Amino acid sequence: MSQNLLSLTFSDTALAEIDAALNTLETHFAGFASLSPDQRRNILKMGDKTEAFCRQTMLLAAQNAQAIPPNLNMPEAQADMTSLDQLRPRLHRLRDLQARGDDTDMALGSDIYSFCLDAYASLKIAGKGAALETLRQAMAVRFNRGAKSKVEPAAG
Repeated sequence: MSQNLLSLTFSDTALAEIDAALNTLETHFAGFASLSPDQRRNILKMGDKTEAFCRQTMLLAAQNAQAIPPNLNMPEAQADMTSLDQLRPRLHRLRDLQARGDDTDMALGSDIYSFCLDAYASLKIAGKGAALETLRQAMAVRFNRGAKSKVEPAAG
């Protein structure tokens, strides 16, 4: 008996709404950074400890703005911190949705694969017609991992 981890159907309306929501996200994400692998490797990164340092430094800098040289753009840094604080909870929600989407993708694929294994076994037992034999041969290629093709030795 095939497994059934998930049964899921999408109405045309639901798919249209999902696509509209994705279009909205893509529109609003248009200004987001897209770093090259090199940039990702070389950019300064703010981990948890660094973030605590930065937040404390930003507070002290705001309290002592007269000590910050004008070429250090404190309003820009404050705006970056505000944007980061606004963005993070939304990214967390997106990651949760992505994880659920990945799990759903995996569960649906697993259900399909499980069915196909059972169906293949049934077809192997019951199949006698020429079309079924062709299908069985095509499916057998998928599972014929250990067989090696016979190669004629080179004449020497």
